[in-house]
Amino acid sequence: MRLAEKFNELKNRNETALLAYVCAGDPDIDSTPRIVESLIRSGADIIELGLPFSDPVADGPTIQAASERALSAGMNPDRYFELVANLDVQIPLVCMTYYNLIYKRGIERFVKDCVSSGIGGLIIPDLPAEESNDLANCCSQEGVDLIFLVAPVTTDERIEMILSKTSGFVYIVSRLGVTGTRSDVTAATSDIISRVRTDIPKAVGFGISNAEQAAKIIDAGADGVIVGSAFVDIIASGDNVEKRLEDLTTEIKAVCRRD
Repeated sequence: MRLAEKFNELKNRNETALLAYVCAGDPDIDSTPRIVESLIRSGADIIELGLPFSDPVADGPTIQAASERALSAGMNPDRYFELVANLDVQIPLVCMTYYNLIYKRGIERFVKDCVSSGIGGLIIPDLPAEESNDLANCCSQEGVDLIFLVAPVTTDERIEMILSKTSGFVYIVSRLGVTGTRSDVTAATSDIISRVRTDIPKAVGFGISNAEQAAKIIDAGADGVIVGSAFVDIIASGDNVEKRLEDLTTEIKAVCRRD
């Protein structure tokens, strides 16, 4: 299922999308399918599956540690695409990774691997939109959405340029800094959501970890909420992981249903 199709389906049901991030291979390769199934079973609409990289510059300590665990467990691009291809899911899958891995594998090969394994979108935090033409052209040819990030300090002029290049959804960074759970949602988050004027779905991430925060993001006009570090923290604990993932997903998804 394409991202646009999923967002339209949810819009028709008056729902906000819940996008759940986990790092493929964390804590080990065999656990990832069960983790993904738990998230989907309890309400995740889109899975953002991280392909770990040794220098994840946009990620905070929680996801950095997850990447290290996954790499230590043997995760690499070959195993990543094999794992994704074997997932039995009916919702969109998005790959979040870093450009070095794409460049080293070869842009065309990487994008074709996405298509053949069932990945419908790419998020590359360290690839500026201005330097994305080669990847963007290949993604366009293969029908893969290329998703760019907009931050609170992004100028209005640059927002327009980014929106002209992004598809699937635009990833709105809720605050400055790296990923990680936070205790509040700032006024800057509402401001950046309102400044992104587009019909492309707006999904907000970085710091959302509970239903109360998700509700504030939704009230500010988001079409999707992205939750990552809170799920990764549960995985890292090793304590009743699948049940706790399901409980948190259910809690957050409940506020996404605006009945």
